[in-house]
Amino acid sequence: MAERFPIAERVEAGPAEPGLAGTGPADHRPGGLGDGIAETRRRGRGAGSNLSGRYESLARSIFDDGWGSLDELPPFATTVTIEKPKRIITRNDSPDVNFDRSINPYRGCEHGCAYCYARPTHAYMGLSPGLDFESKLFAKPNAAELLEKELANPNYAPAMIALGTNTDPYQPIERQQRITRRVLEVLDRYNHPVGIVTKSALVTRDIDILSRLAERGLVKVALSVTSLDRKLSRALEPRASTPSRRLEALMRLAEAGIPTAVLVAPVIPALNDSEIESILAAAAAAGVTEAGYILLRLPLEVRDLFVEWLQNNAPDRAARVMSLVSQTRDGKHNQSEFGKRMTGSGPLAWTIGRRFELAADRNKLNRAKFKLRTDLFERPLAAGDQMSLF
Repeated sequence: MAERFPIAERVEAGPAEPGLAGTGPADHRPGGLGDGIAETRRRGRGAGSNLSGRYESLARSIFDDGWGSLDELPPFATTVTIEKPKRIITRNDSPDVNFDRSINPYRGCEHGCAYCYARPTHAYMGLSPGLDFESKLFAKPNAAELLEKELANPNYAPAMIALGTNTDPYQPIERQQRITRRVLEVLDRYNHPVGIVTKSALVTRDIDILSRLAERGLVKVALSVTSLDRKLSRALEPRASTPSRRLEALMRLAEAGIPTAVLVAPVIPALNDSEIESILAAAAAAGVTEAGYILLRLPLEVRDLFVEWLQNNAPDRAARVMSLVSQTRDGKHNQSEFGKRMTGSGPLAWTIGRRFELAADRNKLNRAKFKLRTDLFERPLAAGDQMSLF
């Protein structure tokens, strides 16, 4: 029998609430951890449960009251709450990333990637990093207006703004919300550099804007390709674009003259690490010129959610995967230290890094790094400013 990894203890508190995770005859899955939502209710989702966030004083559970009421609960539906922040550019001083500012048009992500390191941020909203993260979303429709206002600040100095650092700017709800597109329109208007990371072929919708930015050296687009195996990709990233669609998107972007990169992310030992070479070869054939990789990260609640995913989807490899993960993380399942959190440590992590470098070199990737321009930036006029005569 595959080894089982414990999930944190939960305390039942009062009446059950629909949408909260729990166990019971209707929600128990043989061979799983027993804390998950029934498969019929979470079809098309990445997480298997909806455990309470770390800031909640009590953890609540669904339980069967004997009347079969669990069978009547509806599937998890995506809901979108409008959020109106006062600022839209988020700053960071992390030494191991190549940007110091970013924009996230959405909180939560419907792609539902089982390994997503951003899941714990939903706990700040009093929601679960599990199914809530991928079904209870927040949109910021005033993002473009806020961006223009912040760019107009006389003290603002231009540098690349990253889109897609926490949640995907091209997740499915972007089709209707179009917040990312409006943000790009502002950046295009004022000649501001932008870097995009996504798992969605929807990025090709905005080729008209991206190609204009590319002509001025103001944009780079990276697509994350976790696996070329459709079955594995569907299980890991249930609502993201298929691997073939992502490669097609990279080809279309490259053909439009837009600098492109591929991210092999995350690399999961004994699950997809064998595909590093094939992913880079496929991306190079699509016209990609740069590549990067990130080792699997399992911060906070993500660890338990990913273990649960392994028990449900790869029980024969669960113990092996987690053992190898700990070998890349100094005996732990996660490292938060700068310089180690992306690439890990130890012989296995070193080997993965060298394999990636050799494959990238063999496919003529990373021969040159495309540097975005900042000298073209034109500050928006603030209220009361006088327009230039020239």
